[in-house]
Amino acid sequence: MINEVKSTAQDKMEKAVQVLKRDLMSLRAGRANPALLDKVIVDYYGSPTPVNQLANISTPDPRTLFIQPWDKSAVAQIEKSILKSELGLTPNNDGSAIRITIPPLTEERRTDLVKVARKTGEEAKVAVRNVRRDANDELKKLEKNGEVNEDSSRRGQDEIQKLTDQFIKEVDKVVADKEKEIKEI
Repeated sequence: MINEVKSTAQDKMEKAVQVLKRDLMSLRAGRANPALLDKVIVDYYGSPTPVNQLANISTPDPRTLFIQPWDKSAVAQIEKSILKSELGLTPNNDGSAIRITIPPLTEERRTDLVKVARKTGEEAKVAVRNVRRDANDELKKLEKNGEVNEDSSRRGQDEIQKLTDQFIKEVDKVVADKEKEIKEI
């Protein structure tokens, strides 16, 4: 039973780290990355649709995103949605496709992005700690119901703490790598 609780906690902690990685990918780091547009939603015939489901997004060079919609009539809506997004990008529409040149980041913008990355990392740490709390509560409940003894419960809580420490270190590493990428000129 303790291994079951530990396994469930580990899976949830891994998911928290995966969410962090995905969120950090959409942060602009001076390089063109199709993941930048993951959070851009287009009003396509009355239904909100992510850009990556309406078009092929590629990076012909490190500073350019090329968006080629499958439906040419959606070009204007995609362009409007990119302008409305808080990415600070200016799309160039040639009628059938959109090019976005990624400008170099200013020092002030880099500092802001580092703050956002740290905040996102802190949210991931909170998620990992919440998983630890839930797992420990589950172990205490098992102990209270007499399904495991006190020593086994303690040992299980210690193992959960070790898992938590491991995932907190991983979150710190992911955030540090993103900060390094953001600060890179």
